Amino acid sequence: MCDEMIIKQLSVFLENKVGRLNHVAEILGGAGINMTAFSVADNSDFGILRVIVHEPERAQKLLKEHLFAVSLTDVICLKIGNQPGSLSSVLKILEKEGIYIEYMYAFSEGENANIVIRPDKLQEALDALKRNNVGMLQSDMIK
Repeated sequence: MCDEMIIKQLSVFLENKVGRLNHVAEILGGAGINMTAFSVADNSDFGILRVIVHEPERAQKLLKEHLFAVSLTDVICLKIGNQPGSLSSVLKILEKEGIYIEYMYAFSEGENANIVIRPDKLQEALDALKRNNVGMLQSDMIK
């Protein structure tokens, strides 16, 4: 597997209580771990914080020490143009390969957009994206 293109994402399960998200931010910030990107999804009982950090294994260990349920998940971070149609052209590549996107979240700055995706077939997605020269962040680019 092409490990340099795979980004490790933390998935942290949070009770729907005041201050739980801040507790995670305090723990990571206090340890000097920056949250590069994140997304929060919730239902009536709990939330899932998905977060990209530069030291995912260390962050996972630290959060587990503070009794958070946390796991590491492999994701891909695309780096594409921040313009109309860019996302559609990339998703079309994956669609043609029969690859389903379980979830994604994004952020843009200036001319670039960074999109974190969790495909159902990770290696096939990496291969298709590489064949089509789609830009991807490498794990050592996460700061």
